Amino acid sequence: MSKFLNKIICGDCIEVLANAKPFANLIFADPPFNIGYEYDKYHDKVKKKNYIAWTKDWMTVCKKVLKPDGSFYIAIGDEYAANVKIIADELGLFMRNWLIWHYTFGQQTKNKFARAHTHIFYFVNDKKKFTFNDYTVRVPSDRQLIYNDRRANPKGKMPNDVWDEFPRVCGTFKERQGWHPCQMPESLLTRITAVSSNPGDCVLDPFSGSGTTPAVAYQLGRNYVGIEISQKYVENTEKRLAELKNQSACRRTNLFFNTAELNELKRLSTDIKIPLREITADKKLLKQFTNQFVVRMNNPKRYSTEQIVTALKDLAD
Repeated sequence: MSKFLNKIICGDCIEVLANAKPFANLIFADPPFNIGYEYDKYHDKVKKKNYIAWTKDWMTVCKKVLKPDGSFYIAIGDEYAANVKIIADELGLFMRNWLIWHYTFGQQTKNKFARAHTHIFYFVNDKKKFTFNDYTVRVPSDRQLIYNDRRANPKGKMPNDVWDEFPRVCGTFKERQGWHPCQMPESLLTRITAVSSNPGDCVLDPFSGSGTTPAVAYQLGRNYVGIEISQKYVENTEKRLAELKNQSACRRTNLFFNTAELNELKRLSTDIKIPLREITADKKLLKQFTNQFVVRMNNPKRYSTEQIVTALKDLAD
């Protein structure tokens, strides 16, 4: 599979992966939901039995190329979430979480409740051996931020299984790729990639689409393999990645923080749901934020609140 490493491959993931040996440390799959989206090269409305059979086929080849200690995330809508769980059980995958991605920017309806969520299954190959970097996703707890409770874990708390920090990528967002109808936010993929893989690992997306998974993998120092049936989407994803690779260290706001650290500062602000300007204006909050940032970076480097303030102010501009 090394010939596919750090490439976006044009083809059907079932065919591309049919003869491959295990290579993926992490798989994130966001397949068509069979609800009528207009994709470039895929008809997103087939008979239910055909869609379920197809789902089992692509999940089977993904399971085959997942390393023994690998993790497998699948995003899916209400209509087929139960089928995905049943197929995963049949394949011998172990579910660690049934996550709900909740967003307020959903489709409005007249005769039923508006849908404002997507299911994200988190499976592993081995229920005792897998990568889970908890320090990369911990956030300050209310005991730390509000109650000043000494019983609080100084490393922060784990997020719960309902994720409402990540809005859908609407047309006005800077990261929006206008050539694809359904795009995952980078912040959501960053959480998954950071917690379930390590630098140098391989992240596979069998439905690469707008290229968010490979873009995030590249920014976090992971290898990536993207598979996409549309040549148009492949070419646009390659352009997206080329733009990322052409960005230089001039993105740094000062000499102290590198790009990875700046990205983590922004991600932490998103995860705790507090704007950057509010963090810099509150000394207590700033201290907690700095401490949490130290936990997330998981390195011996020292960070002062003054350095954090300078970087946050630049990021907020």
